Order: sequence, then structure tokens, then C-alpha cells
Amino acid sequence: MADLQDDPDTALIAVGGLDDPGPSPDKAPKTRPESGAQTLEQARELLAAHPIADGYSGVAQALRESVLYDLEAGEGLLETDIPRLRDGGVGAQFWSLHVPLELTGDRAVAASLEQLDLVRSLVESWPEGLRLALGADDLADARNCGRIACVLGPVAGPALGDSLGTLRAYYALGVRSVTIAGTRWTQRTGLTPFGHQVVREMNRLGMLVDLSGCTPETMRRTLVVTNAPAVISHHPTPVPDDVLRQLRANGGVCMVACTESSIREAADRLDHVRTTAGPQSTALTGAYDTGTPHAPGLGDVSCFPRLISELLTRGWSEPDIAALTWSNVARVLRDADFVARATKSRRPPSVARLLPPLDA
Repeated sequence: MADLQDDPDTALIAVGGLDDPGPSPDKAPKTRPESGAQTLEQARELLAAHPIADGYSGVAQALRESVLYDLEAGEGLLETDIPRLRDGGVGAQFWSLHVPLELTGDRAVAASLEQLDLVRSLVESWPEGLRLALGADDLADARNCGRIACVLGPVAGPALGDSLGTLRAYYALGVRSVTIAGTRWTQRTGLTPFGHQVVREMNRLGMLVDLSGCTPETMRRTLVVTNAPAVISHHPTPVPDDVLRQLRANGGVCMVACTESSIREAADRLDHVRTTAGPQSTALTGAYDTGTPHAPGLGDVSCFPRLISELLTRGWSEPDIAALTWSNVARVLRDADFVARATKSRRPPSVARLLPPLDA
């Protein structure tokens, strides 16, 4: 088992997952379907066995602005509803709690908490379709019961209010991921000392560190500091290759969005991440209901099978697709929980504080 020491300058740590590490990326499938119709059908069959764990959905904020929307029936106003999630082979989603960028300070905290409360109410309102998930075991339970698992997060870093107490409160309410970009403690050149404390406290809690939106320098430094796998759920530009290799050593996951200009380009990006970071560090994110344009043919959550079909034509094996769609995300959640259990026994909650700016 990997060392779990706290020194941020320690060599990169790969946390040992409990899942099978996955096959080699060049392993070919046993059979090669002969037509698009055949590969699409095969894709649907694969997703029935290995559903999508979608790394980032904006449906929570969209529903907050559309209070009369029926998520169970669906009306086409959004890119997500329960019937289309089932059609798309989606078994789990991370429901982003990000709020508009113009909200800062206490307003950002309040808006994030209101959105969190809305999500929990929505999940309770549709128990036949949705189930709240607080970890990898809950993902599996929801899948076994035919429900779609909803993971709370990420919360935006600025909505922590520079407070580790607020971070702990979010965790107690069920949040399992935080995007650390855009804060006073993540700088263009890396992390401040308080930023180190935030990352370590997230490790202690079992909360995923999401590097989306961070500069490459901040990504690199965070991957040295964290003792648990990190994720990149919705980064707007391609992640540098050296960061992908560092993420592989960390045991983390880069989630590739369906927001390229074509299905082929989305598959090209998946091929690149898989080759550079490895099949065990590659996953998917829909980024639906975020206002981001999607490739033709990938316009809503029901369209994931088309992307999987394209990957099949490129020779992706069933084990690699299973890792991409489900097992890599489940492993990262499980490893984060393992690190938390190992850390809590020897480190109390941090009492570090960030001083207010001089012009406050």
C-alpha cells in the first residue's frame, strides 16, 4: 500500500485502488462490428452492463431557474431528464453546485447552499429514478437498484469563503467534490500555504480535489501535495501532457467532455488522454445543461451511446470502455475514502485560517 505521509514535497503518490487496474490501451476487442448500426447496438449493450458515470452536469442550476420542470417526464427544455438518462446509459452523475461567477463571498456560499438544498429535495422527489450517493458503495447500490446515482459536487472553491469550517460543513451535507480554481489560495504559480491546508483537509475528509479551471502550475503543485487521487472534471482546454502523466501517477482521472465540434474530435481527445494518461485515468463528462455547445449528435444525455460506438470502431476493448464509463470514477471515490479513513486516525481537523486581504 502506498505511503500516506503528509510532506507536500514527497514524490508523487499512487493510491492503490481496490478495483482491477484495467487492461493495456492497445488491447483489441474480440470482434469488430461491421456497421454503424451494429456498433451502436453493441454500445447500448455495453452501457447496460457498464453505465456512464458522468463527471459534470449543470442540471442543478438549470432546474433552479426552471422550478416547474418535470425531470421525471421531461419536456425537452433541458438537456437532461430521467428518461433520456436511461436512454443514454447513464448510471451516475456529478451534479455541479457551481453558481454564477458574479456571486462572491457570503452570497456565493448562500447560493451554493440553496442549490444543494434544491438538489437533495429533487432527489427525494423522484425516488424511483434518482438516489443520492455519498461514495463508491452508494454508486453500486443505486446501480443495482436501477436508480441513477447523484453525487453532490463540485462546489466552486470561492463558495468555501476561505474557510475550512465551511468545507467541513459542505462535506457533512453530502458534497464530495470541490473545484479549487478561482480562489485566493490557488495562484497562477501554484498553491499558497493555506491552499496546501485546504487540499490536505479535503484528503482528510474524503472529498475529491477537482483541478478544472486551474493553471497548469497549480495542477502540478496540487498533484504533489494531495495524498488522494484528483480529478479534472470539466477543464475548458486540453490538459498538458505532463499533467496527464502526473495525474496517472497520482491515480486520478481526467474526464473528457462531449463539447468538441464533432463526435470524431471528441473521440480523438479521448484517444489522446487514454494514450497519455492511460485507460485507468480516463473518464467521461457530459457537461450538459451548462450552456456549453455540444457536438452534433451529442446534444443531450441520451446521446452517449453514439460516442461509445465511435470508440468501438477505433478498437477500444470492452474492459477499457468499462473503465472509461464507470469503474475509474468508482475507484477514485473509493480511494479518496480509503485515504480519509487512514488519515483521520492520525490528524485532527485543521484550524488554519486565511487572513483577509489588506484592502478588505
